[in-house]
Amino acid sequence: MSDGSGGSLRLFGNAEFVALAGTAFARSQAYSTIAIALALYADEFATSGTVEGLFGTAFALIQLIIVLPLGRKIDTGNAKRYLLVGLALNVAVFVGFAMVETVSHVVIMRVFQGLGASLLWITGSTVVGEISPDAERGQWLGTYNQVGAFSSLAGDLVGGILLATSGFALTYSVLSGVTLLAFVGVYFFLRDDPGGQADPEDATGVETLRLLLGRAAIRALVVFRLGLSFGKMAVILFLPIYARTRFGMSPVLVGGILAGGKLTKSLTQGIVGSYTDKLGHKHVFVFVGAVLYAVGAAIIPFAEYAASYFAPFTVTVAGLSTTLAPAFFPLFGAFAVCGVADSLRLPASMALFVEEGEHFDAVAGSMSLRSIAWKVGQVVGPVSVGALWDATSVFAAFFTASAFIVVAALAFFGLYTVEPAPQGVAPAGD
Repeated sequence: MSDGSGGSLRLFGNAEFVALAGTAFARSQAYSTIAIALALYADEFATSGTVEGLFGTAFALIQLIIVLPLGRKIDTGNAKRYLLVGLALNVAVFVGFAMVETVSHVVIMRVFQGLGASLLWITGSTVVGEISPDAERGQWLGTYNQVGAFSSLAGDLVGGILLATSGFALTYSVLSGVTLLAFVGVYFFLRDDPGGQADPEDATGVETLRLLLGRAAIRALVVFRLGLSFGKMAVILFLPIYARTRFGMSPVLVGGILAGGKLTKSLTQGIVGSYTDKLGHKHVFVFVGAVLYAVGAAIIPFAEYAASYFAPFTVTVAGLSTTLAPAFFPLFGAFAVCGVADSLRLPASMALFVEEGEHFDAVAGSMSLRSIAWKVGQVVGPVSVGALWDATSVFAAFFTASAFIVVAALAFFGLYTVEPAPQGVAPAGD
């Protein structure tokens, strides 16, 4: 893992950071492994693009429903308890996924997976932002996400191998073990009542959200998240399904494709987080990263022509011999581009939301708005792109996803530069 100018590795001497990083590791590994499993379920049940889109919509819809009340609870309650509940729920989800027998079962389990993921993501990100030193927040958030990226990479590679060699039951048992270890880390090493402990009358209520949305910078970030989530979640959901159902790739190869993006993301995100602290102009990092992600998304459907440029060949991974289909190479490269794009965008975007929330003593409220904007696009994007794919073509589907990201990036840059985030503004009421 990158040192990030001497700081990232130092954070692993902090027991609380390690405990929080453990939750990111467990969450990301589960998310990536189940993404490959969804491709196998789609192939096994011969689902349509619209039904496959429901795999993403079900996951996001429950998160959209709970994100605001959850943000308020985190602002006013004991965030440690929510992390523990989220980890325990994820273990129950793995048991449920091991028992699915129909497409409906998969959709139902995605609802519960979405609930557990929200508990871990919103709570973990908020606590990291709250307990990190002000001058090092970008580095803490960047390194926290870097751990998630490495874990997601492990989920792609190890999860793909486990699914190919051992099936669902053993794979979900391994995920359960990792999650239980994270539970132990949080229980013993994270302080009780981490975070701001804001007044219940002020934290993440309607008035607080109005104050936040009164800022042009927050509105710019929310608009950006809406468009980005529409396009990005379509890519994340359909890329592994496309590789499996269109080109017949094994779980190992599907995991290898996803590893391209996770590798570039994990290698660069901590470093980029440090640069956002030093250079400022975080909105520029967000804009450039989004446009680059749109480029990666637009490359994906050109895998249809890969056979004209690449020849298949056989490789051996962990004792498994598999043939790399020509489509593997453009798909791997496209998602690698997306990984670099996320490294540019994500630490800066998260830091901007935290900074805006601090002006009103409602960091979790600001992060909740961030999540709400994402979930709206995540609910609508996958099923819309899936239906579009059924009605037209793979090119129309991925080009539409890419276009939404570009439009969102342009809207963000225009709105944000109208009223950049202020420095040193006192909380509301002072």
